[in-house]
Amino acid sequence: MPFPTTVTAQARASLADVRFAPFWLDTPDRPQASPALTSEIDADLVVVGGGFSGLWTAYLARERFPHWTVVVLEGDRIGGGASGRNGGFIAASLTHGLGNGMARWPDDMPCLTDMGRANLDAIEATVQAEGIDCDFLRSGELDVAVAPYQVEGLRDTHQQASALGLDQEFLDAHEVRALVASPTYQAGLLDRRGVAMADPARLAWGLADACRRRGVAIYEGTRVIALDDRPGAMRVVTDFGSVRSPRVALATSAYPPLLRRLGHYVVPVYDSVLMTEPLTGQQRESIGWRDRFGIGDAGNQFHYYRITHDARILWGGYDASYYGGFNPMHERQSAPFARLAEHFRFTFPQLDGLRFTHAWAGAIDTCSRFSAFWGTAYAGRVAYSVGFTGLGVGASRFGAQVMLDLLSGEHTERTALEMARTKPIPFPPEPIRSLGIGITRRAIDKADRNEGRRNLWLRTLDRVGLGFDS
Repeated sequence: MPFPTTVTAQARASLADVRFAPFWLDTPDRPQASPALTSEIDADLVVVGGGFSGLWTAYLARERFPHWTVVVLEGDRIGGGASGRNGGFIAASLTHGLGNGMARWPDDMPCLTDMGRANLDAIEATVQAEGIDCDFLRSGELDVAVAPYQVEGLRDTHQQASALGLDQEFLDAHEVRALVASPTYQAGLLDRRGVAMADPARLAWGLADACRRRGVAIYEGTRVIALDDRPGAMRVVTDFGSVRSPRVALATSAYPPLLRRLGHYVVPVYDSVLMTEPLTGQQRESIGWRDRFGIGDAGNQFHYYRITHDARILWGGYDASYYGGFNPMHERQSAPFARLAEHFRFTFPQLDGLRFTHAWAGAIDTCSRFSAFWGTAYAGRVAYSVGFTGLGVGASRFGAQVMLDLLSGEHTERTALEMARTKPIPFPPEPIRSLGIGITRRAIDKADRNEGRRNLWLRTLDRVGLGFDS
């Protein structure tokens, strides 16, 4: 059942009063920014980036190496980038889903699955131990088939999950619609423990507070402009200060990288999100959805959605828009928001007339294998973790651990993984990059409308391991 290609007047009307701001960040409770760095200081570890990757790196560094002094440098505000703009899905998967992991690292998947579950457990334990008020809920996730050809794909995933000891439940059309009432649903796969929901901005703010309690110095409004290689240490240069340190962790996500080499592997792809007004009791009853598990459909261009504690529906995904580079102006493109609004009406026709209060977008650090990769530079003094491709809220903690392994020179079970030892296939240079991504986007859309049949272009990309995902 393909999603509509045209946008109705009703869908546009639902956006009439929308506020162009990330819902999670649009609150008077947002913490005041810490002062910027305006002097020259020393540290044992300097972390560039105040999102989840950077905050987990700082937090775990103080836990693992309590004698280290740790500094975090954030160019904007804590959680102001992708960490405060996502859907708040915290997945146990470290590989951007089971299918992607099995296709790339089948031999390591038992270990990666165990590590992913342990990682999610550790995040939950930290939230509880640190008293982080972020509406954390171990709710699970429901994957839904919205076209007949996707049903068999869910069955295959169910078999793979069972073989790895994962407790997931396959649901037929009647069973899945009994959970959430949508005429688009053909089948479902329910994972009750492998995903949690949270307010991602409050998680980032709470994690930053926990870092400060552990002695981490956090500087906001502190843009890093250069890395200088000095004898025995790196000098991290900011607009008005600098940090001298023997270790630097780069956690810059989709922002322009400080290492030129990363520009070959990561492209900023913009993802759009809507948030509805609170549902009335009658509206909530009309769709069911009594539990607060997240939902994602099984298309190549997929939607992800969830219900909040105050009965709003977050609705995002589908378009993965590449504009050739990173620029905050790309966050206000109207076409993806209108398309999302129409797809929402198509999925939940019984909610026709419900309005959206917030619309926002953010850049995802997309790489060709859809999951994080790591490396070092400057003789091992600099490490990086990037490429999460939109599923990094949970995996960023694991990525931080790998960075600390690399910076400390420790060989661990994590660094022995093929996933940690290899890089994705680089993207071609411009203008071939934009041309190739455009061709791929059109081919993916055509496949979704043609019972999943992938043309020669997509099959070729599959064979060489070069992909593009929404």
